Amino acid sequence: MALIITDECINCDVCEPECPNGAISQGEEIYEIDASRCTECVGHYDKPQCIEVCPVNCIVTNPDLPESKDQLLAKYHRLITGEGQAPQE
Repeated sequence: MALIITDECINCDVCEPECPNGAISQGEEIYEIDASRCTECVGHYDKPQCIEVCPVNCIVTNPDLPESKDQLLAKYHRLITGEGQAPQE
């Protein structure tokens, strides 16, 4: 599953630089995770780094986007190879 950041986020800025896929960015009110880029750190680390550093435990799995480890690994491979992305102009 991709991860989401809940309303408990305190905007402490520690999660964004930890994401190896660049999936975390500042939203209008709190940080947000781009589900198309989130692999839960599969392919990079054993555990999601954002969860590891979050001081308020506001990062959880998104129940609306179930993904298996194999699906997360496939997403990781697409991200690192650029497969499936629109060509640059």
